[in-house]
Amino acid sequence: MNEEFKVTPWDVTGKVDYSKLIQEFGTEPIDDKLLERWRRITGSVPVAMQRKIFFSHRDLNWLLDKYEQGEKFVLYTGRGPSGHTHLGHLLPWIFTKYLQDTFDAPLYFQMTDDEKFLNKDELAMKDALGYTYDNTLDVIALGFDPKKTRIFSDVEYSKTLYRISLEVAKRVTFSTARAVFGFDNSTNIGMIFITSMQSSPAFLPSVEARKNVPVLIPQAIDQDPHFRITRDVAPKMGYYKPAAIHCTFLPSLGGSDKMSASKPESAVYTTDDPKTARKKILSAFTGGRVSIEEQKKMGGVPGVCAVFQYYYYLFEEDREKLNQREQKCVRGEVMCGECKQELADRVVRFLEKHQENREKAKDKVQDFIVSDYSALYDRLKKPEDKKEAAKYKKAMKEYYSTRDGDRIAIGKTKELEDK
Repeated sequence: MNEEFKVTPWDVTGKVDYSKLIQEFGTEPIDDKLLERWRRITGSVPVAMQRKIFFSHRDLNWLLDKYEQGEKFVLYTGRGPSGHTHLGHLLPWIFTKYLQDTFDAPLYFQMTDDEKFLNKDELAMKDALGYTYDNTLDVIALGFDPKKTRIFSDVEYSKTLYRISLEVAKRVTFSTARAVFGFDNSTNIGMIFITSMQSSPAFLPSVEARKNVPVLIPQAIDQDPHFRITRDVAPKMGYYKPAAIHCTFLPSLGGSDKMSASKPESAVYTTDDPKTARKKILSAFTGGRVSIEEQKKMGGVPGVCAVFQYYYYLFEEDREKLNQREQKCVRGEVMCGECKQELADRVVRFLEKHQENREKAKDKVQDFIVSDYSALYDRLKKPEDKKEAAKYKKAMKEYYSTRDGDRIAIGKTKELEDK
C-alpha cells in the first residue's frame, strides 16, 4: 500500500489517491462507456456517478448483463454501528435508495454490531446493540420501501447467518485473512471470523430462493477487502460472485480525506442540533486566502475546500450552479464566509427534515427489522396448524424473545399456551 495513505475496513489515514487505490485493490474504474450503458438501461445517470463519487466497481457490467437477461438483483449494504450516524455514512445509503427505486430491488441491510464489539475494546455489547437501533432510524428515515427492505443485527440474526458463515469460513485460511487484513498475534479470534459473517448476506438471497440470485453491494471503498474474500469463495460454494460499486469518502470538515468518529468536530451527525451543525460548518477548513484582499486578488482554491466538497457531494445537484460557485471562488468573487453561511443553512434544513423522519421511523422499526427471535415469534402467534405450532414451540424451547422498540422482551413460551 502506498505510504502516503492507508485504507482498511477499520482505518483510513492520509490523502487517498483513488486511482492508485483502484490498482492496489484490483477494481475497475467506472468509465464513460459504462455510464452510457447505465443511461441506456435506466434513462439517466445519477449525480453520484456523474461526479465520480461512485468511481469504482467489480463486475457491474456482468450484473447489468444479468438484469437485461431478466435476472433481477438484490442489494446488500450495511453499517458498523459504533456511534451515531454522520453525513458520510448516509452517502452510500442515499445511493442505495436510488438503486432500490430505479431497479425495484430488495435490500438486505446488515448491522455488524458483532464486528464493532470485537474491534473496539471500549464498546460494550449493549452499546453496540443500542447503536444498531439508533442507526436503523437513520436508514428508515431515508425512505426505503419497508416491503423490500430487511434490516438485521448480526447478533440477533446469527442463527440465520451462521450456517452460511461456516461454509465461508471453511474456505478461508488464516493465512488469507492475515494477508488481506494485517492480523497479527494480538488480534482476537473473533475478528478473524468477521468476514465470514459479512459474506453471508451476499449468499442469503440465493439460499432462500434455492437458486443463484445476483447481488450488488454498494459500499465505501474501504470495505472492499471483506468482499474480495467473499468473491473468492463464492464459486467454491456454487454461488454467483457478488458485484460491487464503490464510493469515495466525504471529506472531513477539517480538510482531511475522511471524517473521524474520534473527532466529532470533523463531521456533521444526524443527531446534531441546528446550533451545533451550523458551528461545525462555520468552523470548516476552506481553500480561502489569509485576507479578503488576497482572496479578491488571487482567488480561492475550491479543490482543497471542505465547504466546496460538501456542495459537491451532497448539497448542490445542479451542475451549472456548482460550476458557477467554483469559478466565482477561483476568481475571488465570493468570500468563504458567504459559502459557509449558505451551506450551513442547507445542512440545517436537511437535518431538520431528516430528524423529523427519524422520529417517525420509531413507529416503523418493526416493519423493517428481522431477527431470529421475531421470525419464530411471528410464526408462533399465527401458526398454520397445531403440528407447526408444536414445532416452533419446541424450537424456541422454554423462552421466547421479541423486539419492542429498542428493547428485547423475554418471556416464557408456556405463557403463550395460556393465551
